Amino acid sequence: MPDRSLPRSERLRSLGAVRRLFERGQSGFVFPFRYVWFAEPDAADSTEVLFSVPKKFHKRANKRNLLRRRTKEAYRLQKGILARENRALNLDLALIYSSKEVLPYKHIEHAVRKILGAVSEELERRAAQN
Repeated sequence: MPDRSLPRSERLRSLGAVRRLFERGQSGFVFPFRYVWFAEPDAADSTEVLFSVPKKFHKRANKRNLLRRRTKEAYRLQKGILARENRALNLDLALIYSSKEVLPYKHIEHAVRKILGAVSEELERRAAQN
């Protein structure tokens, strides 16, 4: 049975790692998310993720918390898409909710699935080139 938890060790917390992610990472957009990811060779083989719901679009903290919880849950259940065999990569991923609407969980889950699939395909393409 795959591990479907989201422990603290899988959350992107380091200020240096966040800075590196936004300076050198690749970005994309899948409604309602803007996503940024950065992968580099590393023996640790870890994936860390950051979730953000800007105050600019959702002034009320309860709405931001709701959207952040929905995003975390969608990621937690879909993170198996990023499972990789024999790849020593450190992957950092930021999911930034960029819609002014509070969307239902199904829309969020579908968008997160598309994002993880796109990142996984790009990592596989890079691995095939090397």
